[in-house]
Amino acid sequence: MDRKGVLLAEIASVSHDFQDRDVIPEHFHPEHQLVFASVGVMTVRTRQGIWVVPPLRAVWIPAQTPHSIMMSGAVSMRTLYFLPALLARLPRKCFVLNVSALLRELILHACGFPKLSKKLRNQKAVIEIIVNQLQAAHAVPLQLPHPTDPRALKIVQALLDDPGEQKTLERLCNDCGASKRTIERLFLLETKMTFGRWRQQLRLLHALRQLASGEKVMAAALDAGYSSTSAFISMFRKQLGTTPTRYFGNGGTGSRVASSS
Repeated sequence: MDRKGVLLAEIASVSHDFQDRDVIPEHFHPEHQLVFASVGVMTVRTRQGIWVVPPLRAVWIPAQTPHSIMMSGAVSMRTLYFLPALLARLPRKCFVLNVSALLRELILHACGFPKLSKKLRNQKAVIEIIVNQLQAAHAVPLQLPHPTDPRALKIVQALLDDPGEQKTLERLCNDCGASKRTIERLFLLETKMTFGRWRQQLRLLHALRQLASGEKVMAAALDAGYSSTSAFISMFRKQLGTTPTRYFGNGGTGSRVASSS
Protein backbone atom coordinates (compact mmCIF):
# COMPACT_ATOMS: atom_id res chain seq x y z
CA MET A 1 0.00 0.00 0.00
CA ASP A 2 1.16 3.49 -0.84
CA ARG A 3 1.00 5.15 2.57
CA LYS A 4 0.31 8.50 0.92
CA GLY A 5 -3.22 7.17 0.76
CA VAL A 6 -3.52 5.22 -2.49
CA LEU A 7 -4.63 1.63 -1.98
CA LEU A 8 -3.76 -0.24 -5.16
CA ALA A 9 -5.84 -3.34 -4.33
CA GLU A 10 -9.04 -4.11 -2.40
CA ILE A 11 -7.11 -5.17 0.74
CA ALA A 12 -3.60 -4.39 1.98
CA SER A 13 -1.91 -5.67 5.13
CA VAL A 14 0.67 -4.66 7.72
CA SER A 15 2.16 -6.95 10.41
CA HIS A 16 4.19 -5.65 13.33
CA ASP A 17 5.20 -6.70 16.84
CA PHE A 18 5.23 -4.24 19.75
CA GLN A 19 6.44 -4.16 23.35
CA ASP A 20 4.41 -3.37 26.46
CA ARG A 21 3.32 0.31 26.57
CA ASP A 22 4.41 1.06 23.02
CA VAL A 23 2.17 3.74 21.51
CA ILE A 24 1.23 4.51 17.92
CA PRO A 25 0.50 8.28 17.98
CA GLU A 26 -2.76 9.69 16.69
CA HIS A 27 -3.15 9.37 12.91
CA PHE A 28 -5.79 8.37 10.37
CA HIS A 29 -6.07 6.44 7.11
CA PRO A 30 -8.11 7.03 3.95
CA GLU A 31 -9.06 3.34 4.10
CA HIS A 32 -11.17 1.32 6.54
CA GLN A 33 -8.97 -0.59 8.97
CA LEU A 34 -9.32 -3.86 10.89
CA VAL A 35 -6.79 -4.13 13.73
CA PHE A 36 -6.26 -7.58 15.26
CA ALA A 37 -3.76 -8.76 17.88
CA SER A 38 -3.05 -12.47 17.88
CA VAL A 39 -1.17 -11.83 21.14
CA GLY A 40 -1.58 -9.01 23.66
CA VAL A 41 -4.14 -6.28 24.37
CA MET A 42 -4.51 -2.98 22.53
CA THR A 43 -6.30 0.20 23.55
CA VAL A 44 -7.59 2.30 20.66
CA ARG A 45 -8.39 5.92 21.49
CA THR A 46 -10.44 8.25 19.34
CA ARG A 47 -12.11 11.55 20.10
CA GLN A 48 -15.32 9.61 20.75
CA GLY A 49 -13.95 7.16 23.32
CA ILE A 50 -11.78 4.14 24.08
CA TRP A 51 -11.94 0.62 22.67
CA VAL A 52 -10.02 -2.17 24.41
CA VAL A 53 -9.08 -5.09 22.17
CA PRO A 54 -8.03 -8.35 23.90
CA PRO A 55 -6.90 -11.50 22.06
CA LEU A 56 -9.37 -13.02 19.60
CA ARG A 57 -11.09 -9.68 19.21
CA ALA A 58 -10.44 -6.98 16.63
CA VAL A 59 -11.40 -3.34 16.28
CA TRP A 60 -13.01 -1.84 13.21
CA ILE A 61 -11.78 1.70 12.49
CA PRO A 62 -13.62 3.52 9.69
CA ALA A 63 -11.72 5.56 7.13
CA GLN A 64 -10.66 9.08 8.15
CA THR A 65 -11.01 8.34 11.90
CA PRO A 66 -8.15 9.89 13.92
CA HIS A 67 -6.94 7.30 16.44
CA SER A 68 -3.99 6.23 18.57
CA ILE A 69 -3.14 2.74 19.83
CA MET A 70 -1.45 1.76 23.10
CA MET A 71 -0.11 -1.74 23.76
CA SER A 72 -0.57 -3.69 26.99
CA GLY A 73 1.88 -6.56 27.12
CA ALA A 74 3.78 -7.76 24.07
CA VAL A 75 1.47 -7.37 21.06
CA SER A 76 1.55 -9.10 17.69
CA MET A 77 -0.56 -6.76 15.59
CA ARG A 78 -2.05 -7.77 12.27
CA THR A 79 -3.83 -5.03 10.33
CA LEU A 80 -5.94 -5.14 7.18
CA TYR A 81 -6.83 -2.03 5.16
CA PHE A 82 -9.92 -2.03 2.96
CA LEU A 83 -11.09 0.15 0.11
CA PRO A 84 -14.09 1.99 1.61
CA ALA A 85 -16.44 0.76 -1.11
CA LEU A 86 -15.65 -2.86 -0.24
CA LEU A 87 -17.34 -2.68 3.19
CA ALA A 88 -19.76 0.19 2.83
CA ARG A 89 -22.39 -1.62 4.94
CA LEU A 90 -20.28 -1.70 8.11
CA PRO A 91 -20.85 1.03 10.74
CA ARG A 92 -19.14 4.38 10.30
CA LYS A 93 -17.92 4.22 13.88
CA CYS A 94 -15.40 2.09 15.76
CA PHE A 95 -16.49 -1.16 17.35
CA VAL A 96 -14.86 -4.26 18.82
CA LEU A 97 -15.87 -7.58 17.27
CA ASN A 98 -15.38 -11.23 18.05
CA VAL A 99 -12.94 -12.96 15.72
CA SER A 100 -14.05 -16.47 14.86
CA ALA A 101 -11.53 -19.24 14.25
CA LEU A 102 -12.18 -18.89 10.52
CA LEU A 103 -11.76 -15.11 10.48
CA ARG A 104 -8.55 -15.40 12.50
CA GLU A 105 -7.04 -17.76 9.95
CA LEU A 106 -8.19 -15.51 7.10
CA ILE A 107 -6.56 -12.46 8.71
CA LEU A 108 -3.29 -14.30 9.25
CA HIS A 109 -3.41 -15.66 5.71
CA ALA A 110 -4.11 -12.22 4.24
CA CYS A 111 -1.22 -10.75 6.20
CA GLY A 112 1.07 -13.05 4.25
CA PHE A 113 0.49 -10.80 1.23
CA PRO A 114 1.22 -7.05 0.99
CA LYS A 115 -1.94 -6.67 -1.12
CA LEU A 116 -4.95 -8.75 -2.14
CA SER A 117 -6.71 -8.06 -5.43
CA LYS A 118 -9.95 -9.36 -6.91
CA LYS A 119 -8.14 -9.50 -10.24
CA LEU A 120 -6.47 -12.69 -9.02
CA ARG A 121 -8.93 -15.58 -8.74
CA ASN A 122 -7.49 -17.17 -5.59
CA GLN A 123 -7.23 -13.80 -3.83
CA LYS A 124 -10.75 -12.82 -4.89
CA ALA A 125 -12.13 -15.82 -3.00
CA VAL A 126 -10.23 -14.86 0.17
CA ILE A 127 -11.45 -11.26 -0.08
CA GLU A 128 -15.06 -12.34 -0.45
CA ILE A 129 -14.94 -14.66 2.57
CA ILE A 130 -13.30 -11.95 4.73
CA VAL A 131 -16.01 -9.48 3.71
CA ASN A 132 -18.76 -12.01 4.52
CA GLN A 133 -17.20 -12.75 7.92
CA LEU A 134 -16.96 -9.06 8.81
CA GLN A 135 -20.51 -8.32 7.72
CA ALA A 136 -21.74 -11.15 9.96
CA ALA A 137 -19.58 -10.15 12.96
CA HIS A 138 -21.14 -9.07 16.24
CA ALA A 139 -19.94 -6.14 18.32
CA VAL A 140 -18.83 -6.88 21.89
CA PRO A 141 -19.15 -4.38 24.78
CA LEU A 142 -15.49 -3.43 25.19
CA GLN A 143 -15.84 0.25 24.43
CA LEU A 144 -15.90 3.31 26.67
CA PRO A 145 -17.65 6.20 24.89
CA HIS A 146 -16.85 9.74 26.00
CA PRO A 147 -19.37 12.51 26.62
CA THR A 148 -18.71 15.84 24.91
CA ASP A 149 -19.95 18.25 27.57
CA PRO A 150 -16.92 19.93 29.26
CA ARG A 151 -18.29 19.28 32.77
CA ALA A 152 -18.75 15.56 32.13
CA LEU A 153 -15.40 15.41 30.36
CA LYS A 154 -13.71 16.80 33.47
CA ILE A 155 -15.03 13.82 35.44
CA VAL A 156 -14.01 11.43 32.63
CA GLN A 157 -10.44 12.74 32.68
CA ALA A 158 -10.18 12.48 36.47
CA LEU A 159 -11.29 8.84 36.37
CA LEU A 160 -9.13 7.96 33.37
CA ASP A 161 -6.15 9.28 35.34
CA ASP A 162 -7.12 7.09 38.31
CA PRO A 163 -9.70 4.38 37.48
CA GLY A 164 -9.55 3.13 41.08
CA GLU A 165 -10.67 6.50 42.46
CA GLN A 166 -13.29 5.91 45.16
CA LYS A 167 -14.91 9.35 45.23
CA THR A 168 -18.68 9.30 45.04
CA LEU A 169 -20.42 10.95 42.10
CA GLU A 170 -21.50 13.77 44.41
CA ARG A 171 -17.87 14.58 45.24
CA LEU A 172 -16.83 14.34 41.61
CA CYS A 173 -19.65 16.73 40.70
CA ASN A 174 -18.39 19.25 43.27
CA ASP A 175 -15.02 19.19 41.50
CA CYS A 176 -16.49 19.81 38.06
CA GLY A 177 -19.08 22.45 39.01
CA ALA A 178 -22.22 20.58 37.99
CA SER A 179 -25.05 18.92 39.86
CA LYS A 180 -25.31 15.15 40.21
CA ARG A 181 -28.57 15.21 38.25
CA THR A 182 -26.95 17.12 35.38
CA ILE A 183 -23.99 14.73 35.14
CA GLU A 184 -26.24 11.66 35.27
CA ARG A 185 -28.34 13.14 32.46
CA LEU A 186 -25.29 13.99 30.36
CA PHE A 187 -23.76 10.52 30.65
CA LEU A 188 -27.02 8.81 29.72
CA LEU A 189 -27.64 11.18 26.82
CA GLU A 190 -24.13 11.25 25.38
CA THR A 191 -22.74 7.77 26.14
CA LYS A 192 -25.98 5.74 26.27
CA MET A 193 -24.80 4.47 29.68
CA THR A 194 -25.67 5.45 33.21
CA PHE A 195 -22.74 6.98 35.05
CA GLY A 196 -22.53 3.87 37.26
CA ARG A 197 -22.41 1.57 34.24
CA TRP A 198 -19.80 3.79 32.56
CA ARG A 199 -17.59 3.73 35.66
CA GLN A 200 -17.94 -0.04 35.95
CA GLN A 201 -16.88 -0.40 32.31
CA LEU A 202 -13.86 1.86 32.87
CA ARG A 203 -12.71 -0.30 35.77
CA LEU A 204 -13.11 -3.52 33.81
CA LEU A 205 -11.16 -2.21 30.82
CA HIS A 206 -8.41 -0.82 33.04
CA ALA A 207 -8.06 -4.18 34.79
CA LEU A 208 -7.97 -5.94 31.43
CA ARG A 209 -5.00 -3.83 30.37
CA GLN A 210 -3.27 -4.45 33.71
CA LEU A 211 -3.66 -8.21 33.35
CA ALA A 212 -2.25 -8.09 29.83
CA SER A 213 0.79 -6.26 31.20
CA GLY A 214 1.46 -9.09 33.67
CA GLU A 215 -0.35 -8.00 36.85
CA LYS A 216 -1.89 -10.65 39.09
CA VAL A 217 -5.68 -10.83 39.23
CA MET A 218 -5.91 -9.49 42.78
CA ALA A 219 -3.60 -6.56 42.07
CA ALA A 220 -5.42 -5.66 38.85
CA ALA A 221 -8.81 -5.81 40.56
CA LEU A 222 -7.77 -3.60 43.47
CA ASP A 223 -5.97 -1.12 41.23
CA ALA A 224 -9.13 -0.77 39.16
CA GLY A 225 -11.19 0.00 42.27
CA TYR A 226 -13.06 -3.29 42.74
CA SER A 227 -13.98 -4.00 46.33
CA SER A 228 -12.87 -7.63 46.05
CA THR A 229 -11.27 -10.06 43.65
CA SER A 230 -14.49 -12.07 43.50
CA ALA A 231 -16.48 -8.99 42.40
CA PHE A 232 -13.99 -8.40 39.61
CA ILE A 233 -13.99 -12.03 38.48
CA SER A 234 -17.79 -12.00 38.39
CA MET A 235 -17.83 -8.89 36.17
CA PHE A 236 -15.05 -10.28 33.96
CA ARG A 237 -16.94 -13.53 33.46
CA LYS A 238 -20.14 -11.63 32.62
CA GLN A 239 -18.40 -9.59 29.94
CA LEU A 240 -15.89 -12.06 28.48
CA GLY A 241 -17.43 -15.42 29.23
CA THR A 242 -14.66 -16.88 31.40
CA THR A 243 -12.37 -16.07 34.34
CA PRO A 244 -9.32 -13.79 33.96
CA THR A 245 -6.91 -16.66 34.66
CA ARG A 246 -8.45 -18.90 32.02
CA TYR A 247 -8.81 -16.05 29.56
CA PHE A 248 -5.16 -15.09 29.60
CA GLY A 249 -4.01 -18.66 30.21
CA ASN A 250 -5.44 -19.95 26.96
CA GLY A 251 -4.71 -17.01 24.72
CA GLY A 252 -8.06 -15.35 25.09
CA THR A 253 -10.27 -18.18 23.94
CA GLY A 254 -13.14 -17.57 26.33
CA SER A 255 -16.38 -19.45 26.01
CA ARG A 256 -18.15 -16.60 24.27
CA VAL A 257 -15.56 -16.63 21.52
CA ALA A 258 -16.00 -20.33 21.04
CA SER A 259 -19.77 -20.01 20.84
CA SER A 260 -19.60 -17.21 18.30
CA SER A 261 -17.16 -18.83 15.93
